[in-house]
Order: sequence, then structure tokens, then C-alpha cells
Amino acid sequence: MTKYVVVSGGVISGIGKGIIASSTGLLLKTLGLTVTAIKIDPYLNIDAGTLSPLDHGEVYILDDGGEADLDLGNYERYLSLTLTKENNITTGKIYKSVIDRERRGDYLGKTVQVVPHITNEIQEWIERVSRIPNAQNGRIPDICMIELGGTVGDIESAPFVEAMRQFQFKVGHENFCLIHVSLVPVVGAVGEQKTKPTQASVRDLRGLGLSPDILACRSSLPLEAGICEKLSMFCQVPGSNVFSIHDCESLYHIPLLLRDQGILDVLTSRLKLDIPSIPKSFADEGADLLQKWTNFAELKLRDMSVIKIAVVGKYTNLQDSYISLVKALEHAALNIERNVEILWVEASDLEDAVKSQDPMKYHESWKTVCSSDGILVPGGFGSRGFEGKIHAIKWAREQNIPFLGICLGLQAAVVEFARNVCGVTDAQSSEFFPDTATPFIVHMPEIDRVNMGGTMRLGSRQSQFTDDKHTMDSFIYKLYGSKKLISERHRHRYEVNPDKVPEIEAKGMKFVARDADSGNRMEILELPGHPYFVATQFHPECISRPLEPSPPFIGFLLAASGQLENHLADL
Repeated sequence: MTKYVVVSGGVISGIGKGIIASSTGLLLKTLGLTVTAIKIDPYLNIDAGTLSPLDHGEVYILDDGGEADLDLGNYERYLSLTLTKENNITTGKIYKSVIDRERRGDYLGKTVQVVPHITNEIQEWIERVSRIPNAQNGRIPDICMIELGGTVGDIESAPFVEAMRQFQFKVGHENFCLIHVSLVPVVGAVGEQKTKPTQASVRDLRGLGLSPDILACRSSLPLEAGICEKLSMFCQVPGSNVFSIHDCESLYHIPLLLRDQGILDVLTSRLKLDIPSIPKSFADEGADLLQKWTNFAELKLRDMSVIKIAVVGKYTNLQDSYISLVKALEHAALNIERNVEILWVEASDLEDAVKSQDPMKYHESWKTVCSSDGILVPGGFGSRGFEGKIHAIKWAREQNIPFLGICLGLQAAVVEFARNVCGVTDAQSSEFFPDTATPFIVHMPEIDRVNMGGTMRLGSRQSQFTDDKHTMDSFIYKLYGSKKLISERHRHRYEVNPDKVPEIEAKGMKFVARDADSGNRMEILELPGHPYFVATQFHPECISRPLEPSPPFIGFLLAASGQLENHLADL
């Protein structure tokens, strides 16, 4: 039977439940177990697709087109999983399912209530998804990690907490373990650690019918022995089950921190895991994974050269808006034995309007761009900052600075090239100027123009490299291992106008990959003769993994550190 590890949070939101759940799942996987993950988000939205990145952080794209919370990205990266929209439960999804069933008459005239109908739907959803065979090995998961979003006591989370209270009895004591993540703040000049917030959080949780088996205590400093004893006594948790999750060198060290404190022994005992019965091939894969992860994490500690990358975006005030991009840069940098320093630049600060209103901000922003080793322009929606992105791309193209554009970054690169190389000075995107006479970027004809949620071109799609000589000689084709077909994840409504492609390519820019279905959608562009000028319509950051970095990011950082030519020669 699948066993369940639930991770709840107390005191404050954003405490790191997703990282702790991902790290715990990774450690269980190193034993040779098959692990899956479910994230519960208590908001009423059906999914994260219509949420503002500045309010909620990144909208993470799944293979099946699901638009999910950024923690789904943590699970995929740490556990090397391919999750679906079903792995992200929201209040909106649960209520919609229950209401649809009520309209069909499934409840046989009963009054539909939060208990038992909503709570039953939550439990049934969890059981159904947790039994989906693993895409890599075909096995039904041994462990399902469940992250309960929000904070204990939130009114929005109440039905999910009640569902978990019932679920623990449904699956049995040996198949249910609760990790509660809480804050132990450090206050005062002497750095005194305070346990009262965690005590209160656990008291609230117990009052709702759930008792934590493990305490994961977030603190800026390692927990003192006396603090662990106090938490153990007042929270009724064995001292061996109180874990210090203090600030460390990087998030990649969290699994190692948990391992060194013995969390696998605690989980093996609590869940009665039959470790000797794990097939040897699975156990060997797990041991190999642990060694590779340890080596990868240790790279972060080495004194390596730093690559400075200017990320010219429009949501830079909340860097979680670009969390997958940040991780993809880290993965690529560490795999080429470099460290990366991200220089955040708000795209609108590069525009002439800012120059007249706030010249200091304008010049500081341009100084940052000009001092970087590479320029990355990520995706986004809306006109704000679009001209600033175009200015940054023009600088990268003319000054031979390595450049990587993603989604809107590709579209901005096309508009910039059309204006400044093709001579179409009024070239535009119809996203911002629907009536433009020179639409180099157009709305995809099949996409809904009214409803916003779930109506874009979403999920994993195949792209095919073209057969011409320019493609065979291109950087990006070689970085993808000279494969004709690749699969990457998409999230966009607008695309390069296919009618304008001959005009663009006649001036030197090449679209080296197009969609495999029609061949009319431009997926990858490259500028021959430039040290590295590549842009993708898809989001390569979404399938970057710590031990398997994304090819466009690898090439970008190799070019920015002067290693690309040697790397390609070795392929």
C-alpha cells in the first residue's frame, strides 16, 4: 500500500514546506523507493494560470498543460518526476468536482456539505493520484508526499485539514506520517531562540485532530540542545524527531542536512518501511542518486569563477516569479563548474521615459546591463517593459554579448531585428497594438480571445529542427545532441507571424526549429556569426534538473564564460 507523508506549516507562510517535502522525498528515493508528490493549494482558483506573478510567484507549467504552483517545480526538480495537473489540488478543483457530481445527481438527493462530501472528494483525489504508476519505472509509488499549502489555522485550509484528520484513520497509523514545519525565531542581541510560536502552532494543529510525528524547525541558526528538548516536551514529539532546518549554504544542502540528522531512520521506523525487500537494482539507483546529489551540492561550496547574468524582466520585484529560471541558471552553472550571479534589471527602467523622470535609475540599470557577461530576457505578459527588453536585446546583438530569450524574449528579439536590421521601423506585436500594420507577432488563430484561464498553448510540444545547413551548424542544434525532435513546455498566446519569416531570414536571422505538427510555428531562433544569440518560444527552464541541465542554458553560460567553442568541439 502507498504510504503518505503529509507536510503542514505553522506560524507564517512561505516557511519552506515545499523544499522540506521535496528534500524528504528525495531522501526516500535514495533508499530505492518510488516517490510521488501532491501539492494542496487552498485558494478558490481552479489553477494558478490567472494569478499575477507579483502576487503569487511563478506559474509553473506541467507536461500536460497544467498551470500550477511553483512548488510543483520543486518536486519535479528534486524527484525527477513528470507530474500532471492532477498532482495540484485546489479548493476550486474540489468544489467544481463536487458541484458537477451534484448536478449529475450522484449524491441521490442528499444535502451536499463540506463534511462528508468535500472532505471525501479530497481523500478520493489523493488516493487516485497517489496510485498512478511512475512514468520512469512503471511502479505504483511507495510514498506520496503531500504538501498542505497555507498555514494551520487559515480558514481556507480547514476542509483539507479535516480531510487529513479523517485520512489518517482511513489508511492506518503505519501508512500516515505528519511533518509539521514551524518557525523558531531568533530574537535579541544575544540571539535567543524562541519556541512559543511553534508550541502555539502545534497546539492549534492538535486541536484540529492532527498530531505531528516530526517537527521541522526553521531557524537562522542551528537549534540549541535545550531548545530541542523543550520543543519535544511541550509538543509531545520525541527528541529524535525534532529537526533543525537552519540556514545553510544552499537549498541543495537541505536533503543532506536532514539525512545527517537521521530523518530516514525516523521515517523507516514510523512507516514500517521494509527496506530489505527493495529490489537491488532500485537500491543501487538510489545510492547512485545520493552520491550524485552530494557531489552536486558540494560544487556550491567550491571557489569557482563567477558568471554575471543580467535578467531583464518585468516581475523582478518578486524573484520567485522566475524561480525555475533561477534554478536552471544554477543547474547549468554548477555543471560547468562555475557560479552564477544574477543581476536583476527591471525592463521598464531601461526605457527613455525613465531616463527623463529618474535618470539615476536609468543609468544604474544600463550600467548593470553593460557590466554583465550575458543577457537573459524571460517571458511575461503585457506591454509594460517591452521596449526596455528590446533595448537590452539590441545591445546584446550589436555588442556581441551572449543572449538568451525565452517566450516573450523571443518575440522581442524578432521585433528588435525587424526594426533595426530589416528596416521596418514600426514593427510591432499585435499583443500590444492589435491594429498595427506591421504585425511581426500575432495572436494564434485557434486560441480563445475571451476566456483567460487554461486557454493558451500549454504543455509539452514537439519541435523539429530544420534540415538546412544553417541548422546543422547551429549552436543550439549541437547542444541538443543533434536530435531532430525535442520536447519542451509552452505557455503563450502569441507567436511569430509566419508571413514575416522570409523577410527576417533574408536578413540573416534563422529559425532553426519549428513546431513538429505544422512547421509554421517558430520555436527556436539563432543569429549566425554571433557568439551566442538564441531564443526559444518554449520555456526550457521548466524541464531543467540539477543533474540534467537545460541545453539552451548550458550553451548560454558556456558562451558567457568563454567555454562554448571548446565544449562544442568535444561533442
